[in-house]
Amino acid sequence: MTLADKPHTPLLDRVAGPSDLRRMPDTDLAALADELRAEVISAVSQTGGHLGSSLGVVELSVAIHAVFDTPKDKLIWDVGHQCYPHKILTGRRDRIRTLRQKDGLSGFTKRTESEHDPFGAAHSSTSISAALGFAVGRDMGRPTGDAIAVIGDGAISAGMAYEALNNAGAEGRRLFVILNDNEMSIAPPVGAMSSYLSRMYAAEPVARMRSMVEGMEAAMPEPMRSGARRARQLVTGLGGSGTLFEELGFDYVGPIDGHDMSQLLPVLRAARARARGPVLIHCCTVKGKGYAPAETSADRGHGVSKFDPATGPQASPAKPGAAPSYTSVFGTALTQEAARDDRIVAVTAAMPDGTGLSKMAARFPNRVFDVGIAEQHGVTFAAGMAASGLRPFCAIYSTFLQRGYDQVVHDVALQNLPVRFAIDRAGLVGADGATHAGAYDMAYLSNLPGFTVMAVADEAELMHMVATAAAHDEGPIAFRYPRGAGTGVTLPERGEVLEIGRGRVLEEGEDIAILSCGAHLPQCREAAAALREAGHTVTLADARFVKPLDSDLLRRLALGHRALVTVEQGAEGGFGSVVLHALAWMGLLDRGLAIRTICLPDRIIEQASPDEMYANAAMTAGDIFEVAQGALGTRAKVTPLALAR
Repeated sequence: MTLADKPHTPLLDRVAGPSDLRRMPDTDLAALADELRAEVISAVSQTGGHLGSSLGVVELSVAIHAVFDTPKDKLIWDVGHQCYPHKILTGRRDRIRTLRQKDGLSGFTKRTESEHDPFGAAHSSTSISAALGFAVGRDMGRPTGDAIAVIGDGAISAGMAYEALNNAGAEGRRLFVILNDNEMSIAPPVGAMSSYLSRMYAAEPVARMRSMVEGMEAAMPEPMRSGARRARQLVTGLGGSGTLFEELGFDYVGPIDGHDMSQLLPVLRAARARARGPVLIHCCTVKGKGYAPAETSADRGHGVSKFDPATGPQASPAKPGAAPSYTSVFGTALTQEAARDDRIVAVTAAMPDGTGLSKMAARFPNRVFDVGIAEQHGVTFAAGMAASGLRPFCAIYSTFLQRGYDQVVHDVALQNLPVRFAIDRAGLVGADGATHAGAYDMAYLSNLPGFTVMAVADEAELMHMVATAAAHDEGPIAFRYPRGAGTGVTLPERGEVLEIGRGRVLEEGEDIAILSCGAHLPQCREAAAALREAGHTVTLADARFVKPLDSDLLRRLALGHRALVTVEQGAEGGFGSVVLHALAWMGLLDRGLAIRTICLPDRIIEQASPDEMYANAAMTAGDIFEVAQGALGTRAKVTPLALAR
């Protein structure tokens, strides 16, 4: 995009930080919001990212920064994927077109990036807890002002948000929670809380602040106004009871139109002036607001790739012969298994499309359960179904499963229940950065008694592991696979049930053994080819199982080679540690075997393309080659052609 193509933004050009908004007349702020929306669309069209959620909070971002004294007042965006307008308004506009790129701005809030990001985020439902922490700090004399948490209707359905609301109400400290209610998280929101908010949608303000918001309902557009008549009794209280939020100890204000500056500004100012304890301000917004292609898309433009702003988000056309994504292969394979076995059910935590379960849901809608943003509940819910005799698949991203780890331990592992964990986004994931990198699942699952843990090397192996998990009733079982396209291998008509704890040998040699575990097998193949070109004979094996480990294969590799290199897309403490532990117990470290473990380093790998991130981690084919050469005590004088290509 050239300078001439950028939107015309004379008001926004005058904003170097939030203090400039506070000097503007109210009549300019609505126009500023229009310019800010155009700037967000322009920037995301070049970078991709979370478009719809950011467009939905443009007016809210302007109003909050115009009313509150940020950064002294601490503004905390829940999840943070809606923070692009906030970043533009807080001195980062000159870098906004580096969003989610290597060395660029994070797609979420990040403490190291700006003083205007007081608390980092990327996973949901943490904002109220953090804001209460800041409020306690303020009341104990720390140099901080008010705390404002902005949380969506999807995120507020999670258990942690309820815990925070309950604690904040009991504490009674001055605190602001702004509920951004767009009736849309990533997938359509589910559960009783969503239904409750929908019934409150566009209802009359409560009497406590009636004088401040009188008449706003009449000014609301549809469908906000249409809900008023059917929701009025519930919102204003019936038989002496108040809203759920009031019962928890909050002063409740709203709902108000989150896109109407004439409502937002007076409500926020009055709340700031009058609040003595916790206040919840209920704002109704539209995800993707102001950009028709986002407003009309199924997910309201939640996550988009680069696009033409004039025509809207464009799906990237699949390249001829391109391999299907791992997620797609999983969804298809599980649906096929479900067709053969009516005991198979599936659980997702608000990610039916992201996990591929939408395929099974389309065919077997009564056997797929979306529990909302509630991973803890989802794991125990699956455990209960397993205890009943069903065969549940719990499909959750690696980093999101971390949120339910206690339930994995206490409710699944300790009871040896056969819950099947399908772990998507294993390894480094690219633009979402460190917050979404599936680095730890091999470590945090392999130390649990009775757990079977598998790692997928290609999409055909994924089909085999789905079939294996479906047939495994002896205890909990998990299989991990990466984000993105597969390797292009030929897919079987149906997955085969693998022998538990048995790896496979792909190439035979005598000098050095490379033991791959998971989706780094292509890089291991390249390194093996380079080693052969350098004059070494190589055995290449795929472990398949992190636990139980194939001890026979491991013994064979250790006794039959001068050196052994393990490779995994996980953190220290994972597969390599399991191998070292096994070698030690078998006495195979006492025989002069040179062994190296290649894994993610003990540091955070920042956002970039996956290839760049693995290069940063020193895990390229060339790195594997160099480590193997070092283990053999040799060094190549020239780069092997296998790597030069």
